[in-house]
Amino acid sequence: MVQPHQAAPVLALAGIDKQFPGVQALSGAGLNLYAGEVHTLMGQNGAGKSTLIKVLTGLSPPERGSMLLDGVPIAPRSPQAAQALGISTVYQEVNLCPNLSVAENLFIGRYPRRFGMLDWGAMRRHARIVLAQLRLDIDVSAPLARLPLALQQLVAIGRALATSARVLILDEPTSSLDEAEVQLLFGVLRRLRDQGMAILFVTHFLEQTYAISDRITVMRNGEREGEYRVRDLTRLALVNKMVGTVAAPLTPALPGFAPAAGSDAAPILLRARGLTKKGMLAPLDIDIRRGEMLGLCGLLGSGRTETARLLFGADRADGGSIDIHGRAQPFAAPREAIAHGIGFCSEDRKREGAILELSVRDNLMLALQAKRGMLRPIPLRRQQALAREYVERLGIKTASIDTPIGTLSGGNQQKALLARALATAPALLILDEPTRGIDVQAKLEIMAFVCRLCGDGMAVLFISSELPEVLRWSDRMIVLRDRQARGSYVRGELDESSVLHAIAAQPA
Repeated sequence: MVQPHQAAPVLALAGIDKQFPGVQALSGAGLNLYAGEVHTLMGQNGAGKSTLIKVLTGLSPPERGSMLLDGVPIAPRSPQAAQALGISTVYQEVNLCPNLSVAENLFIGRYPRRFGMLDWGAMRRHARIVLAQLRLDIDVSAPLARLPLALQQLVAIGRALATSARVLILDEPTSSLDEAEVQLLFGVLRRLRDQGMAILFVTHFLEQTYAISDRITVMRNGEREGEYRVRDLTRLALVNKMVGTVAAPLTPALPGFAPAAGSDAAPILLRARGLTKKGMLAPLDIDIRRGEMLGLCGLLGSGRTETARLLFGADRADGGSIDIHGRAQPFAAPREAIAHGIGFCSEDRKREGAILELSVRDNLMLALQAKRGMLRPIPLRRQQALAREYVERLGIKTASIDTPIGTLSGGNQQKALLARALATAPALLILDEPTRGIDVQAKLEIMAFVCRLCGDGMAVLFISSELPEVLRWSDRMIVLRDRQARGSYVRGELDESSVLHAIAAQPA
C-alpha cells in the first residue's frame, strides 16, 4: 500500500545536523515517513542511522533542522515526549521488564485503576484486545521472560499500539531471530502497514529489505544519499549507494592478480563445518590453510564478526564443529582458543581490545598470561623484554612501555593489540577490522607486517569493510551476505565491481 509521491508524509525530517566531540554525525540529513508504508533505513557502519533514530526519539536533539508531524513542527526532548506524540520505538534489545507479566509490560506507566487501586482484570482484558490486533494468543499473565525473543518483540510492538502510536520505529529487530521468527514479525508489520501505520525499519540485511520494504532511504557519511521506491532500486544499485562505489557490468574475464602459488596445496590449519549460531550465522563451512590470508567480505551484519567470534570461542556456537590440526576442538572460551594457537584482534579496540588505563606492557601481556594460566605469572623482566621487542618490531610509537595505552594514537593502539596477539605465537591470527580509524601509513605498516607473518607460515583470517583492502591483501575470499556464505574465490577471480555484484546477488 505505497502512498503516491504527492501524498504528504506523516513524519518529515529535513536539514538535520548533529555533532559530537570531534565527529559530525549528521549533516543535512532527512527522512520522510508515509502512512501505510514500511520504510527501510540502510547504510554502512557510521552512516548515521543510529544517530538519526536518536534524534527521532528525543534521545539526542539536533543542533539544526526541522521535524514535522502532520505538517506541525515538533521537537521531542525525551523518548517519553516522542511517545506522547505517537512515535514509538522497538529496539534490537527488547527494552521491557522480563520479570513482569505480558500485561504489565503492555501498560507500564499507564496501569488502569479502580478506586485508586490497580485494576488487574481490566489490564488483562485490555492486554488481550491489544494482542488480538497482532493475532497473538498468549497468556497475558505469564512473565515476559518465558516468551521467545520474537514474541517479546511483538509484545513491544503491542505496547506501541496500546499508546496509539502512528509511527513505529524498529531498530535492528531481526538481528537475533531465526527465519521462522522473522516471518512471524513480518506478518505483523504487513498487517500494521495495511492499517495505515508508518513504519521505519532499520536493518543491514538485503534479503529482508526487499521482502518487507515499500521505500528505502540510504545514508552515507551522515548524509541522506537518497530516497527510493523499492521497485525502482536494484540490489546492486543499493549496495553501490551504501558503499559509495559504482560497480561496472561484469565481463567474462575479470582483471586481477594471479592466484597465490601453491595455496591449495598448503595443509589445512582450521576446518569448521556447519558452524551456526541462532540469529547470528547460518551453517558455515570454512577452511583456513597455513600461510594463507583468507578475507571475509560482506556488508555490516553479513556475519563477518559473528564468524570470527565463534571461531575464537568468544560466542558459543549452537551447532557445527571446529577442527584444529585435524583434531576436534570445541572452544568454550577464548582462553581455550588461545591455548590452541589462535590469536584475535577485535574490531572494537576501545571496549573489547585495549584496557586504556593500563600500560602498553600490561596490555601486551594479557593474552600470553591467559595462555599460561594465572598460576604461572610471567616474570617482570620477561614482560619488559617481550614488550620492548614488539614495540621495536611493529614500530609502536610510545615514550615508554609503561605509558598508558590510552594516550597512544589509534594506529599505535592497534599495533599494540596486534603485538598482544602475536606474543602468544599463534598459528592462526584473526584480524577483525584491524585498520579501521587509523591513518594510511599505519594501515600499510600493519598489513605489510601481517603479510610477512603469512610468508613465515602463519594463517590469517582478515575482515575489513573496505573492499579494496580485502582484494589487495587476501589470497582467498569468502563473500558473506545476510549471515550466509555465498561464494569462495581465489585472488584474481574478483575485483571491486564483481565483489559488489556478489554481495548484492545481482546477476550481470
